[in-house]
Amino acid sequence: MWVVQIDLAGSGGDEREKRMARNAATVAAEIKTEQSGVLAPGDVLLEARALRKVYGSGDSAITVLDSIDLSVRAGEMIAIVGPSGSGKSTLLHLLAALDTPTSGTVYFEKKTLEAYREEAVAEFRNRRIGFVWQRHHLLPDFTAAENVAMPLLMRDTSLDSGLEMAGRWLQEVGLESRTQHRAAQLSGGEQQRVAIARALVGGPSLLLADEPTGDLDERNASAIMDLIERLHHTHQLTSILATHNPVLAKRCDRILRLEHGVLRPDAADQQAPSSAVEGEKS
Repeated sequence: MWVVQIDLAGSGGDEREKRMARNAATVAAEIKTEQSGVLAPGDVLLEARALRKVYGSGDSAITVLDSIDLSVRAGEMIAIVGPSGSGKSTLLHLLAALDTPTSGTVYFEKKTLEAYREEAVAEFRNRRIGFVWQRHHLLPDFTAAENVAMPLLMRDTSLDSGLEMAGRWLQEVGLESRTQHRAAQLSGGEQQRVAIARALVGGPSLLLADEPTGDLDERNASAIMDLIERLHHTHQLTSILATHNPVLAKRCDRILRLEHGVLRPDAADQQAPSSAVEGEKS
């Protein structure tokens, strides 16, 4: 169990506010210079081969994913669509090394995730993957800045540095005035913005978002999708969004449909993105 003690007293009020005003794009650039193997746009960043996930065994076995093949190029924004319960979340968890497949292999920058030792997998998730859940999973009694800083504190980043970087990212998502508000004091849309900042504070190459607008009304859902698109381009991310909202999906570069455990190109028209996002209610 991780225990992080937060003490904001004496953190240098005015000076810290000045530091927080730096552009978050600079933060991402600083982190990415420390990472090796950054690919050029168009190179394959992530690949899944014959990915299969089965729960249970014998007569009670349920095949959620069956022989999934997926190739994602650096810089792409991909939507994975399908009805609730089709396995979209399971697929994202496998791609993020949050779960292991029954069979098949996931490659990141041409290296199989199976090659990582257990501690290296945790490091991989912390530094290379940004994950946004439908429900934000913020710590309600911690401030917005403290929540965003958590991935950095898990790296043994100093508290001051972590909060400084968190402040920059909260500015990037439009919440510079809410840094000291506790998560429980924020609206649903604000909480999801904090969750996005937390996912990106470590400078990942890949953003995975599992129904990121699913708990939001139409107006907030549209604003969150606008934000994800802007951050995707500004920070040169590769992004995969799972959704059952076809309007949101059309704003991505490619749409893939997951049904009955099989992933294939979707027939939806991807040539006319819409700026409206209808509410997704699970």
